[in-house]
Parts: sequence; C-alpha cells; structure tokens
Amino acid sequence: MTLEFRAAGAPLPLALKHLIVAGWTGRDAAAIAHHIEELAALGVPAPSRTPLYYRVSAPLLTMADRLEAVGGASSGEVEPLIVVANGKRYLGLASDHTDRALEAHSVAMSKQVCAKPCAAELWDWDEIADRVEEIELESWIEEDGTWVSYQQGTIASIRPLADLIEGSRIDELAAEGPVAMLCGTFGAKGGVRPAARFRMEMRDPATGRKISHEYATVTLPEVA
Repeated sequence: MTLEFRAAGAPLPLALKHLIVAGWTGRDAAAIAHHIEELAALGVPAPSRTPLYYRVSAPLLTMADRLEAVGGASSGEVEPLIVVANGKRYLGLASDHTDRALEAHSVAMSKQVCAKPCAAELWDWDEIADRVEEIELESWIEEDGTWVSYQQGTIASIRPLADLIEGSRIDELAAEGPVAMLCGTFGAKGGVRPAARFRMEMRDPATGRKISHEYATVTLPEVA
C-alpha cells in the first residue's frame, strides 16, 4: 500500500516497509509515572522498561479520515511521526489509536489491532532539527457535540527524538525500505477516554507552519 505523503509542496508517495510505535517515551520521570498510573486505572500493566519499541504492521498507518474499531474502548493519542525514506528523514504527525480494553491484556497486541491515522504533510528534518523540541503538539476530542482540548505540549516533553531514533534502529531498518515511527505522547486532560472524533495539530512556532488531521471512529459491534 502506498501512502501519498507531501513534502515541501511536492508529492512523496511511500510504500512503508516497517512501522514502529515507541511507547513510554516521556522525558520527565514524574510524567512517565503519571501516564503509567493513568493507564493502570484502565488495567494496563506497567512496562518492563522505558522506552519500548512496538513493531506493528506497516499498512496500519493511514491517511483516512474514518477508521473502524471493534467496541467502544479505543482512543487516539497525538504523536510526532518520524519517517525515513530514500536516505532522508522527515517529521510528521500521527495518532497512536489504541484499543484500551485489549491494552489491559497486552499492550503490544492493542497497538496492532487499530489503524494509526496520520497527516499527509511531512517536514524536512534538516529544516527543523535545530529547534525540533520547540515543535508544539495538540489534540482535541469531540464530546457532546463540542470540541474539547485533550492533549497539549511540546516535543521537549518527550525523550529526545535522537535517542528514539538510535534505540529503535530505524536507520538500519530503512536500508530495507521506508520506515515510520510514532514517537510517544503526553497525558490526557481529564484522563484517557474514547471519542467519536479526534483532531490533532503540530505547529512550528518559528515559522507559523501547521500540520493537522482529523478523523472519526466508527464503532463496530463486539460479537462474542
């Protein structure tokens, strides 16, 4: 499957070979503990170590504005997306949409069962590398017909992306073809919870550039 990315205004079609979801990537120990406690309230076991790099099927990354999930327990998380292709590195925007019910049994499996929505626009890594930690991320969810602020922070809140790039071996994997990695997120205001619609945005305060994406989640019946 080919994803029709854009970079610097030009088409950049990529057929991903590998997709990685980096988890537990908070830089602040207290923030990590808070996120672990937040998910523990949902029954999610603590990680064996931090960070962790979950490998999922590459076709899960999608630019669709609608995804389908079994049951009503899935939710999104705004995350920076690193893409490595053709010897170049890019920064994009994605949501680590996850089945929270399954997450209580296996985090790795919960990452695999949901599509990972992403924006089509990518920024050239070389253009923002010296200020990447200033990049702002924000998400909103629709509740009772109103958009509510859900997450907000900068990439400085996440473990240095250079560390995640090294730990994930993404550059080595890129020798086999294009690779993408979701890089972790922030705590949710009011706690992790599902919503019918999810909106996310990435902003570069130095230039005013923005990348955004919005999608709806359709709940499929959970048949036993």
